[in-house]
Amino acid sequence: MADTATDFDPPLFGLRFAVAFTREPIAARGGGSGAGGEEPLCRGAFSEVTGLDASMEARTIKEGGANYGAHQRAGPVSFGTVVMKRGMTAERDLWNWWGLVAGGGTSDGRQRPNGAFAYRLTVRITLLDLDGTPRLKWRLERALPVKFKTADFNARGAEVGIEELHLVHEGLFMEAV
Repeated sequence: MADTATDFDPPLFGLRFAVAFTREPIAARGGGSGAGGEEPLCRGAFSEVTGLDASMEARTIKEGGANYGAHQRAGPVSFGTVVMKRGMTAERDLWNWWGLVAGGGTSDGRQRPNGAFAYRLTVRITLLDLDGTPRLKWRLERALPVKFKTADFNARGAEVGIEELHLVHEGLFMEAV
């Protein structure tokens, strides 16, 4: 497997977002970029990515005698669901990941005997220029698939393999390209 998200064998015509899915070692989990020792699992490309957003709930603190206004403090941050549309990948790993999460631990839907747990991955989304040059890169920490939709089967159509992939995550970071 190639080292970068932009090294992708199938043609990328019309697909502007290269996506790389990696598993980080246990020592790197719980913060930080975890760039060392990560295990690349899958690559793909999508034509549309939405939901790269974070919002913070402000905390209002009222002080007695301060009649001009209340103090505003930073509160908890929440992240939007990232939706990737009209994509393709050369591997079955995204479907296997969905099966591990939705099926309770095995890719064929059978329950894991010692209890199910969800595999969380680091996802790197790279915005590509028209000539394939990387321009922006975003990292989603501890991502989890919550919806997987394949393209409809139609012999006359030119649909790609993955219609939609929805991911929830626990961190949104911008990385250097």
